[in-house]
Amino acid sequence: MKALVLAAFIFALPAVTFAQAAALANAPVKADTKKPGQKSSSEVRRSALKAVEEVTPIDEDPKISLTAEDLEIAKRVFVGTIACELGNSVTLTPSTRRPGFFVVQTKGARFSMHPVESRTGAIRLEDPKRGALWLQLGNKSMLMSQKLGQRLADECMSPEQMTLADELKKNPRPGLLDSPASAPAPAPASAPAATQ
Repeated sequence: MKALVLAAFIFALPAVTFAQAAALANAPVKADTKKPGQKSSSEVRRSALKAVEEVTPIDEDPKISLTAEDLEIAKRVFVGTIACELGNSVTLTPSTRRPGFFVVQTKGARFSMHPVESRTGAIRLEDPKRGALWLQLGNKSMLMSQKLGQRLADECMSPEQMTLADELKKNPRPGLLDSPASAPAPAPASAPAATQ
């Protein structure tokens, strides 16, 4: 009896499968109602959130107070839109509410940064709350995420930095391990001079 039921099942299986395939083939196809250039709902939501974020002021930490030295450093920060490698850019805007603070923006990220003393002489802006760092050197700048451990923008150059970078290409400065070209030769070791 079991063999008979099994044989009937094996013979019926292709017929059932064929019927299902035929039903799917004859089913009406739903037309794509999305027009060319039209955004999906998730794309619309992302762009709306970005628009709201761009006009929402970033809270500057009221516990942070800047020293006179910090305010002097802030005067040397290059502001405006600065072009970076790979077509990226970073925009630095001075805060309208607190002197010495800056809103630093790049694709997908905004930070409220303030100057922090640097032992190397580089201009350093930090957003400790969001874990970001803007480092401005003489010939380039970079934006780093300390939380992610990666650079968000690199090889950023303001017009002043481009000028210095071109100058350094034409007249490179000697390295720390290079011997100075005009150093006087050491005196030969000899007997001490006789005194009169």
